[in-house]
Amino acid sequence: MVAGDTESVAAEKDAEIVLPKGTYLPINRCNLPARILGSLTFQHQPAALQIDGVADLHHDLFQRLQGMEYPQQRAQQFSDYMDVHFQLNDPGRQGYVQGGKGRPKASWQRMIRGWFFDTDSREGAVLKSWVESRFGLLPRFHRGAIRDFSGDTYLRYLEARSLGLYNTNALEAQLDLVYSYCQYELSLKAQSHLTLYRGINNIEQLEQFKGGRIGNSPDVFLLNNLNSFSSDLERASEFGDRVVEIAVPRQKVFCFDQLFPQLLNGESEYLVIGGLHSINNWAL
Repeated sequence: MVAGDTESVAAEKDAEIVLPKGTYLPINRCNLPARILGSLTFQHQPAALQIDGVADLHHDLFQRLQGMEYPQQRAQQFSDYMDVHFQLNDPGRQGYVQGGKGRPKASWQRMIRGWFFDTDSREGAVLKSWVESRFGLLPRFHRGAIRDFSGDTYLRYLEARSLGLYNTNALEAQLDLVYSYCQYELSLKAQSHLTLYRGINNIEQLEQFKGGRIGNSPDVFLLNNLNSFSSDLERASEFGDRVVEIAVPRQKVFCFDQLFPQLLNGESEYLVIGGLHSINNWAL
């Protein structure tokens, strides 16, 4: 069988594995529908993924970044732009009144730090909610498995995300820019996929899809709508007895620790948008 035929067979197998109904929304705020960007086909053959309006609204930021050679310069430019555009250092100009109930400190930095501390925190709920809104992928886990959208676990998630977003300053728009800046940086490395690892104690932590193996394809899993992975195999092994290795399209990376080295601890962590993913192998 020639290479073209092999790719065709692989594409046909991918097409047979469809993102299950009830795991995504019919609308989102990016250029691809959720059932496409959450599919196995997208993992193997990714396409450009853009959040509506960001490139046009913030054209000047990305134009400035193009003139900077070093990543440290670009990270500082991005942080400065966020401070000025969203008036993050001036609560009064944001519209907050002294002694009021606003939350001017609930910024993009706090949301990312909160995730790195606890993925099931209120900040974690906000980030999962952002993925749900922008990409249309519903959460599968937040302090428990979410399968029943009238159940207590989902209702607690809704409460956490509401508390996290209430009285904040365009917080989701801030996260839009974090994702877009991350994609800009990753595009400079000219690699379509990143090899990432995740430590697992129980196989039940991953939602196996259709019994896993289909033909000769690797195991297929439905991930939460936002997940933590590591680029360091040893680091990933600290979080579980077994470690899975996945080839993640760069378009599905929301953020990683080295993107903001002064903000986050260098633990080689990546925040990965979910959907269906096939596993390369069990690294450990």
